Amino acid sequence: MNITDIKIRKIIPEGRLRAIISITIDDMLAIHDIKVVQGDERLFVAMPSRRDENGMFRDIVHPISPEARGSIEGQILDAYTRHIELMQAELEAEQSGTIL
Repeated sequence: MNITDIKIRKIIPEGRLRAIISITIDDMLAIHDIKVVQGDERLFVAMPSRRDENGMFRDIVHPISPEARGSIEGQILDAYTRHIELMQAELEAEQSGTIL
């Protein structure tokens, strides 16, 4: 299983929710509404979920093994970090009058 595309759908600069992400797996399966969340100690990835009849949130899609979760989370957080760094570089260039 390979993540063949990661799209940063929305960046949220304030609060714990930092981004909404979509991924494509093997150019065949898209998973939307993956969240990048600022935890107490680090960023983490929350898979798409919905509220059940008891008010509890349940993942709709989730990795089966810790290795799969680590791989998916690592790739998503790397893409998110690169996107934030690019946004910051563009802002700094804009403020200094430089064109990237």
